[in-house]
Amino acid sequence: LSLSAQTKIVSGRHMAKKDVTSIESDKITELGFDRTRLERVVDRIEADIEAGRCHGASMIVARHGEIALNLTKGFSDRANGKELNSDSVFATMSVAKQFTNVLALSLVEKGLLSLHSPVAELIPEFATLGKEKVNLYHLLTHTSGIMSAIPPVTPDILTNIEKLTSFACELPLENQPGERVNYSILLGHTIIAALCLRADGHGRSYSEMLSEEIFQPLGMNDTSLGPRDDLMPRLCPVKVSYKDIPALLPPEAVEGLGDVLAMPNCELPGGGCITTIENVHRFAEMLRRGGELHGARILSPAMIKFCTQNHTGAQRNILFDMWAGTRNWQFYPANLGVGFFVRGEGNLPGLFSVMNSPNTFGGFGAGSTGFTVDPERDLTLAFLSTGLMEDSYHFERIAAVASLVVSAITD
Repeated sequence: LSLSAQTKIVSGRHMAKKDVTSIESDKITELGFDRTRLERVVDRIEADIEAGRCHGASMIVARHGEIALNLTKGFSDRANGKELNSDSVFATMSVAKQFTNVLALSLVEKGLLSLHSPVAELIPEFATLGKEKVNLYHLLTHTSGIMSAIPPVTPDILTNIEKLTSFACELPLENQPGERVNYSILLGHTIIAALCLRADGHGRSYSEMLSEEIFQPLGMNDTSLGPRDDLMPRLCPVKVSYKDIPALLPPEAVEGLGDVLAMPNCELPGGGCITTIENVHRFAEMLRRGGELHGARILSPAMIKFCTQNHTGAQRNILFDMWAGTRNWQFYPANLGVGFFVRGEGNLPGLFSVMNSPNTFGGFGAGSTGFTVDPERDLTLAFLSTGLMEDSYHFERIAAVASLVVSAITD
């Protein structure tokens, strides 16, 4: 396989950051991949970078717990010619939501939160203007009716869980709980974080809670909610690769997130984590293994099974309706589980390959990030990129890459 020094087919349970060993053809076959077909993934990523559709990408594909493809290509900072490295740090965008979702679900398993109880049982001031019945299940399935758009507040409020929750308490709902799916870009997950803190915070900041309960047990040592001094020198700047096309957020709003992420004490649970590709791989592997990694159990298999079913039925995701117009797509189901996107069935655009098994699930972030777990094929895919695409094109890219991976499986 003709690959560059930073693009390797590798063996081993985890990716070494510096010493990556090329895997032999017989090992590729043992993992069930056709080596020539798997090379198409590399070709696709290189083509996207060369065409300017994105600036760089890091990606890990693993099967049966062993890494089959470890790819790092392109630029961390294209404008300054800075190359991407295997230990580069990325803004997670909405993949941060899955970290918070898993923490909340772990508290449900401990009996400290419940999916059906109103938010107002722990946050009494939330019970105003029709929000009295909103519960954790509604928040995790984006059916709460909480504001979908980015809240129109100053950065010091946006990045402060207590202040933004107070802001949410004064808002009416956009719809009744359970009535429709309307993806909450940031506000919903700040409320989930506030619930976690009131249930089991014990005086910790939310960043500390996530680190102690999720990141440290999983060995995600290069992941943080908000800035961390040792990670910031490796952080890729948040830049877009698109212009002059319709988008959910204009380029300046997306790139402005980079400045927000660098704010001291920034806590933005809906999109404010920073991480590496190896760490996202670890998180996906924990989910593939039924909630456990190297002796650290975060969730039970029963919880993951419950959460990775389609809980929103045929309801569409209202936030994504614009693509039925700008891209001439048909309306399609939201296919949301409890805290995860799920594949389901049918010819649906983006996020998953049509060849992924129906129970495949994952998480995705604005224009640049994502991970998927295909339990039927014992397959995980972790993806982080620089030079954010417009969201619909990113969704298509993730689906195309997933299709290339699945089509390389021959057993």
